[in-house]
Amino acid sequence: MNLTRLAEKYIQEHPYIRACLRKGLINYSSLTREIALHNKLGLKKNFDAILIACRRYKRKVENDSNEKEILELLKKSRIEAKNKILAVVLEKNISLNNLEIIEKKIRKEGEVLRIAESVSAITMITSEEYSKEIKNTFKSSIITETKGLVEVTLKTSNEIEHIPGVMSFLYMLFAEHKINIVETISCWTDTIFLIKEKDLAKVMGLLRF
Repeated sequence: MNLTRLAEKYIQEHPYIRACLRKGLINYSSLTREIALHNKLGLKKNFDAILIACRRYKRKVENDSNEKEILELLKKSRIEAKNKILAVVLEKNISLNNLEIIEKKIRKEGEVLRIAESVSAITMITSEEYSKEIKNTFKSSIITETKGLVEVTLKTSNEIEHIPGVMSFLYMLFAEHKINIVETISCWTDTIFLIKEKDLAKVMGLLRF
């Protein structure tokens, strides 16, 4: 049993602990007890070895943060928000002709439309006013429908392509404030988050870096 490996694995699986460790905000004794408990190890026998492993790992990660670079990028970003958004998840075997007809109509009317395709489903994101039409067109092919959403678009510079960890930083920020991201779509410098309307004020505050 390699205690150093177990300690490092635990920290790597908990990014918030890794971030606090890097900034020197961790109580090493508490962290050691947590790692020992998690791995069902005898605390008295292994305490010192785990503690030393945590301190060594701190030295490994203390200079590898690019948080400052991420924040500089986000400070220069712009935010746009649109409410009354609908997200519909459709079965993959729907008629593409029907999808194209609705797509043309929505685009002609200048409304929001995002279409994302995965291995098993197709997600349509659009204005709530098209809910009835989508239901009538696809009927039993609708897997889920979620109303009362807001589309929040974060517009950054193209530097985002070269800065690692931006999405991880944002996801952790949302999670720490108990905000659920219903959907995420990324297109070059635009990152789109779908959230519940009740979370809009909180999100707008968080994204004003």
